[in-house]
Amino acid sequence: MARTYKSEANTISNLLRGLFILVGLAIYFTIPGLHWVFLFGILFCSVIISEIIGLIWLRKRRLAKSKRKSGANSRRPSQAAHRTSKETRSDENILASQLENLSGAEFERLLALYFRDQGYKVKEVGIGGNDGGVDLVIIDQRGEKTAVQAKCYSESNKVPVQTIRELVAAKRNHDCILSLLITTSDLTSPAKAEAEKFKVDYWHGAIVEQKLKAWGKWQPNKKVSGKTRVSAGKAELSTVRREVAAASENCSCGGTMVRRKSKQGSEFWGCSNFPSCRRTKSI
Repeated sequence: MARTYKSEANTISNLLRGLFILVGLAIYFTIPGLHWVFLFGILFCSVIISEIIGLIWLRKRRLAKSKRKSGANSRRPSQAAHRTSKETRSDENILASQLENLSGAEFERLLALYFRDQGYKVKEVGIGGNDGGVDLVIIDQRGEKTAVQAKCYSESNKVPVQTIRELVAAKRNHDCILSLLITTSDLTSPAKAEAEKFKVDYWHGAIVEQKLKAWGKWQPNKKVSGKTRVSAGKAELSTVRREVAAASENCSCGGTMVRRKSKQGSEFWGCSNFPSCRRTKSI
């Protein structure tokens, strides 16, 4: 595309140069008595001015192109992870979900549950947030710390070498001796070479599934218990009933109780005749 812009700039320069020369010649031959130096001045200035205008036009087009590219890159969604949501479902739902249906934060939570059952102490330092290269810090019975980076990627999106370098640098911030990268996909060839160089252990997709299945608690084909949904529904119904009862209750001053929110953000029932009546009731 740069060559096209350059050829267009040359075309504009040539057109302007020809136009300036024609105008200059018309002036030279129309006005009698002009010195011949005027003619050479016209030719020289036409070349210089047309080249400058062509260069300015080329620069503007290239700047506009770079802005369009940067805007497109900022709008393009990340293809690295399946889902980038920082919200997580319940542990029961996570344990019953396929890996491809987990968000990045849920995959990290699944690994935290796994390592705890393997006897590790687990610090969830980067669950669903800005981890700085480390998602979990796991501590074995001897007190050795391992920095864990989790990548919930699709099979086609392999972990790049930059992720290995970030993990190697970030483990020092958490006072870790070892480092472990866990991904649902695989590593690129440069990333594998970097991992071997800095002694970063890694689990790819097949190993992850094998370890989780051997664990036993991860059952992706298991449906969430109906009892759990029923109990949750009953609790929600009970809450609704309490709120309806409170709303229908009249204040001692004759006003109705309405839902309000304090400056701290907590909700409560307050009299509709506020501020003359300040009676409140907790929700």
